Amino acid sequence: MLIRYILKRILLMIPTLIVTSALIFTVINLPEGDYFETLAAEMQAQGEKADMSRIEFLKKEYGFDKPPLERYVRWVAGLIQGDMGYSFEYQRPVREIVGDRLLLTMIVSFATIIFTWIVAFPIGIYSATHQYSWGDYGLTFLGLVGLAVPHFLLALVFMYFANIWFGTSIGGLVDPSYLNQPMSWAKLKSVLEHLWIPVIIIGAGGTAGMIRALRANLLDELQKQYYVTARAKGLPPGKALRKYPLRMSLNFFISDIGDILPSIVSGAEVVAIVLSLQTTGPLLIRALQSQDMYLAGSFLMFLSFLTVIGVLISDIALAILDPRIRLQGAATK
Repeated sequence: MLIRYILKRILLMIPTLIVTSALIFTVINLPEGDYFETLAAEMQAQGEKADMSRIEFLKKEYGFDKPPLERYVRWVAGLIQGDMGYSFEYQRPVREIVGDRLLLTMIVSFATIIFTWIVAFPIGIYSATHQYSWGDYGLTFLGLVGLAVPHFLLALVFMYFANIWFGTSIGGLVDPSYLNQPMSWAKLKSVLEHLWIPVIIIGAGGTAGMIRALRANLLDELQKQYYVTARAKGLPPGKALRKYPLRMSLNFFISDIGDILPSIVSGAEVVAIVLSLQTTGPLLIRALQSQDMYLAGSFLMFLSFLTVIGVLISDIALAILDPRIRLQGAATK
């Protein structure tokens, strides 16, 4: 039954991605004009003379003189073949532009996820098992502060105090000497030295939300009959907690995989801009602003693909983790 369920979900992914690609292409092309017209307008605004003959040649070369449907088919056909297209602004293939930034983004995001789980799990369990205690109230207050304070504001506060107290700048993810250099042990060491500030800032809100969710789910499970019965039969509190309620309350962690996978690639865009991080977030925002269609569209399609893969993984993991979840509906009496 599980194999049949997986095959069915994989087949459903195909129309989902087709509809998503059509929506992405439509939204990106909704603004008036295209990248070349935007470039010409920027050059004229700066007092430069735009070479209109060259711009018209480039538009014809890349098919911007074709109907939208034909351009969409060509774009999707390239994606199927592994061709993410060509960036007009950077004048390089999209794959080359995204490569190094994608690796740095994944390092930051994986570190943030690990930090979030390490902090959220013990605090959420403590808050649930010590409900209405002073510790619960204090941790709840910190959690609400973490949810309320925007990431970019927290980044600005960190930058200010780092400059005032230590006289140093915490912007960037690597030393300037390693920019645009291939990954090496020295560059990786520089990344790890700069990593902890963005991890704390980006992870603050996610940690607070995860604490609240784990506390709420665990409190709900602690009130159920199976846990009360286990405690009445003399099962130690710690063992009873780990064996039953904690396992059942992990469902929302598993179901969140669909969001985690694309977030690993996209990163926290606004924080990345404030801290001048060399991740993919600012790259995507710049591509959308300049209407660099192939860079923005291919990147968004990659995120959509990771989302549907993440949802599939989370559904399968939930079915394995929790026997109460069925792969298909069934009549109950």
